Amino acid sequence: MAPQILIVEDEDCLLEVLRYNFEKAGYLVESASNGDRADALLKETTPDLVLLDWVLPGLSGIELCRRLRRAPATKTLPIIMLTARSDEMDKVLGLEMGADDYVTKPFSVNELLARAAGLLRRRDARLVADKLRVGDIELNRDAMLVLRQGASVHLGPTDYRLLEFFMLSPGRVFTRRQLLNGVWGGEVYIDERSVDVHIGRLRKALLQGWQSDPIRTVRGAGYSFEAC
Repeated sequence: MAPQILIVEDEDCLLEVLRYNFEKAGYLVESASNGDRADALLKETTPDLVLLDWVLPGLSGIELCRRLRRAPATKTLPIIMLTARSDEMDKVLGLEMGADDYVTKPFSVNELLARAAGLLRRRDARLVADKLRVGDIELNRDAMLVLRQGASVHLGPTDYRLLEFFMLSPGRVFTRRQLLNGVWGGEVYIDERSVDVHIGRLRKALLQGWQSDPIRTVRGAGYSFEAC
């Protein structure tokens, strides 16, 4: 079945370019030119992916993103923010509100298509994969077993879930808030700094006997997990 995408963009020319290219790539495209219309559409049906402009008439893109992450039906809906803002703190804010990716205008349509396809692949992997592999680390979801270069890595339940969450989206930068929501759940109150403690424990477990660290600290943003 063709993936369904909602494009929320108030620039008519850009909207048409995006619609043309995504339809050409095999997507079923719905569109909205303002946040309020997009909000109404998303209450009727849930697409596979949303391209969401930051600045919109009426309800802003960043506020719509926040609402989507709070609603159970759209909590894990893949969202790519489109914005003319290039400041690092704006990017961090977009990620804090729950965006999965962030593309600064002007951008390459081919790059945007690739990022969208990557998000959808990771979504599908989350649903069906029994084993995840990133570099020399393998996670067997059926056996709840983690191996590095064939040797067993012993993790507690929370650190296992943290590793699994990372391995579903290798290379992506997660804020502490996103990690809390993804691993512990949005309804559980845990201080964001607790993430640092678990990151430290996970690092220690993964580095026993190896020199390369798959967890990268991104200053001012959060953490990412990358192949070694």
